[in-house]
Amino acid sequence: MKIASFNINGINGRLPVLLRWLEEARPDAVCLQELKAADERFPHAAIEAAGYGAVWHGQKSWNGVAILARDGEPVETQRGLDDPPEPAQSRYIEAAVNGILIGCLYAPNGNPAPGPRYDLKRAWFRRLAKRAKALRSLDVPVVLAGDYNVIPTELDVYKPERWTDDALFRPEVRKAYHDLLKAGWIDALRSQHPDERLYTFWDYLRNAWPRDAGLRLDHMLLSPGLAPRLSGSGVDRHVRGWDRTSDHAPVWIALND
Repeated sequence: MKIASFNINGINGRLPVLLRWLEEARPDAVCLQELKAADERFPHAAIEAAGYGAVWHGQKSWNGVAILARDGEPVETQRGLDDPPEPAQSRYIEAAVNGILIGCLYAPNGNPAPGPRYDLKRAWFRRLAKRAKALRSLDVPVVLAGDYNVIPTELDVYKPERWTDDALFRPEVRKAYHDLLKAGWIDALRSQHPDERLYTFWDYLRNAWPRDAGLRLDHMLLSPGLAPRLSGSGVDRHVRGWDRTSDHAPVWIALND
């Protein structure tokens, strides 16, 4: 089973890119972030014509997450994070696909930091940690995939010294991410590529893509019982070079049945 995550950065504007990649990569399940579309504007018909069922949690102009399933329909299990209830931002959706429970997430950016947006980001990660703990207690295979807006280590950024004060790299959010790993979640890409410099995001500005000045922001965390099934992982970085594409590239994992 192949599961992928792709921050599409505007699903209607990037729909040709998404459809081209779906046809090429043929993932069994896909997590999408930054739809930037209200629920009624989600291009369900085009995605269905490509062979995918979908559930989505949209928002006009901002945020938005979706889960796609090839030749099937995702079974939604939760929409949004709670305890306490999250603000009116569409950042989390969860569904079962082929026996795997998949949480698709889009964490707040948090800049400028410190400040209210950074406080919101830290509070959001506390809610994610509570949901992750609840999912662990179910003893079912789980993938938490999406744009975490966290650079976990210096290996995940082209020039670490330039990001010291950024909300993506500040100690508090890095600790929140690593606390998930300490709780037993496995960073799938890093587990298979421990020393490789992997990026999933290249800014549109400052010639970042041609210079390979990237960041690893998109992560796929596995519940402990799922980790032995991991047989492959990677970044479809060539998609970042396509015309009118997202500033992110898809990430993916392969699981043995």
